[in-house]
Amino acid sequence: MIDIKIIIATTKEYRVPDDPVYLPVEVGAALRDSRIQGYTADDTGDNISVKNGSYCELTGLYWAWKNLDADYIGLVHYRRYFGSPERDYDYEPFDRVIGGEELRQILKDKAILIPGKRKYYIETIKSHYAHTHYISQLDDTRRVIEKKYPGYLDSFDRVLNRVYGYMFNMMIMRRDLVDRYCSWMFSILPEVEELQKDNAYDAYQGRYIGRIGEILFNVWLDHELTEGTVSEDQITELPCVHIERINWIKKGWAFLAAKVFHMKYKHSF
Repeated sequence: MIDIKIIIATTKEYRVPDDPVYLPVEVGAALRDSRIQGYTADDTGDNISVKNGSYCELTGLYWAWKNLDADYIGLVHYRRYFGSPERDYDYEPFDRVIGGEELRQILKDKAILIPGKRKYYIETIKSHYAHTHYISQLDDTRRVIEKKYPGYLDSFDRVLNRVYGYMFNMMIMRRDLVDRYCSWMFSILPEVEELQKDNAYDAYQGRYIGRIGEILFNVWLDHELTEGTVSEDQITELPCVHIERINWIKKGWAFLAAKVFHMKYKHSF
């Protein structure tokens, strides 16, 4: 039987699926005096829990990479899961979350599961980032890649000019691919931090490392596909289920305000 472990990154107690493939992990646990009872803390074993303020859910991914032993490892969020393709919107959001048995059937011939594309339509990933965050963060990321992994530059530039991306740092991947991806990404991010260390951001904009991680996953995946080390038929997109209702009107106005008036985001939507 395929052994799957999917961590649920969270900072608070919340309803979680009653399925053994899911493991709720309190991210940023090292930054708090108390622990969520019954959840695994990301400050055990080999960890970067103290970096959660900027790395966000990536401290959970790092913990899973270094401390879990499973055939497939994944990351979801307490309010955002992969959904079953067999269950449509007639189901309540939580009832659409995919379970372990269905995942095992899919993973018999798949290596990577990713959320459906997030489409920006009128913006590229780069222009959207420049309008909502700080483009110097991406400029520094490119500098680090150019120095450490110049063979990835074409993928980096290609991804930034797309109008869609696989976001949220969500994925479920075969263990060897997790090793390859995390070894690459977590060697880049500390050097970006170093280049950005003199910039003062508020708490929300200070979460930039987690956002760069979202983009880097797309860069890594594009490079894997371009080099042929992963093939398209090994990848499946699954629906992304949002447990809480999204205010699309508020989100849409913020998106347009960022594009037209260059108003940086102040919080998540």
